Amino acid sequence: MLNEFGLIQQYFNRPAPEGYLGVGDDCALFTPTPGWQLASSVDLLIEGQHFFADVDPFLLGHKALAVNLSDLGAMGAKPRACLLALSLPEVRPEWLQAFSQGLFQLADQAHCPLIGGDTTRSKQGVVISITVLGEVRAGQALQRSAAQPGDDIWLTGTLGAADIALRLLQGRLATDPDRLAASRPALEQPWPPYRLGHALAGLAHAAIDVSDGLVQDLGHIAKASQCAAHLDWSALPLDSSLKGLPADLQREAVLVGGDVFQLCFTAEPLHRESIMALAQREGVPLSRIGSMHAGSGVYVRDQQGLHPAPAQGGFDHFGG
Repeated sequence: MLNEFGLIQQYFNRPAPEGYLGVGDDCALFTPTPGWQLASSVDLLIEGQHFFADVDPFLLGHKALAVNLSDLGAMGAKPRACLLALSLPEVRPEWLQAFSQGLFQLADQAHCPLIGGDTTRSKQGVVISITVLGEVRAGQALQRSAAQPGDDIWLTGTLGAADIALRLLQGRLATDPDRLAASRPALEQPWPPYRLGHALAGLAHAAIDVSDGLVQDLGHIAKASQCAAHLDWSALPLDSSLKGLPADLQREAVLVGGDVFQLCFTAEPLHRESIMALAQREGVPLSRIGSMHAGSGVYVRDQQGLHPAPAQGGFDHFGG
């Protein structure tokens, strides 16, 4: 049976890129780019709370890194490296092989090498923690507090699919294999637009990744910036997997459904053409979904007028 060091050597030890000191020492080393600031984020994924026990380990390896790349993109930061902490109830070679392949495939694509970490045994389920390291030009980070009245609100990707997939897998919606097949990839293999986030540094004002629900996360920007966010319901990009569902369920999935891992940001209207050009260059679907105003809170405009967004909902890491 593999011990800790054998597990690391077999599944997670790869040659470090030039300029890095990776797995094998007490600390990893790399040199930040002169004139850039270091950006760092860490996420924790726990079996039974953030993912199902029977999830494809390849997809889990992908998602474990993707959720961190999403945070870097929301700050306008470029990935540089990542660290992995992994706690397992037992060593399962096939699971580890698939998990590491999913992780490394995305790490290679994002130019975000794994340069260290830790492993240990857990008495319950799998626990995964990835720390990602990136960098952004000094003074160009996209902070939540930088939105201004008059800014456009933009959103990448679509909304609602991950929430619907979760409801189907939990049995909260009637069994629908076709709808599950259409929505499940959004839940288990998100593709955050981290490259677009980096390209927006110095152009957009404020940004956040939509992990806990559009209203909740956009509300963080509104609060930090001391502004009000007005969303246009007709402009929100509903995922095609929501078609045919009751209107109230669609509304809930779109406004408060989590696990989206898309980028919501604000920018001056004069940058609309430049922003659309960047999105087209990166192949990222992009929608202009509202605007920032004087005031506070998040509102939704529909055929009946402007209304406060749902006060309840959004993911709570302690409440679920």
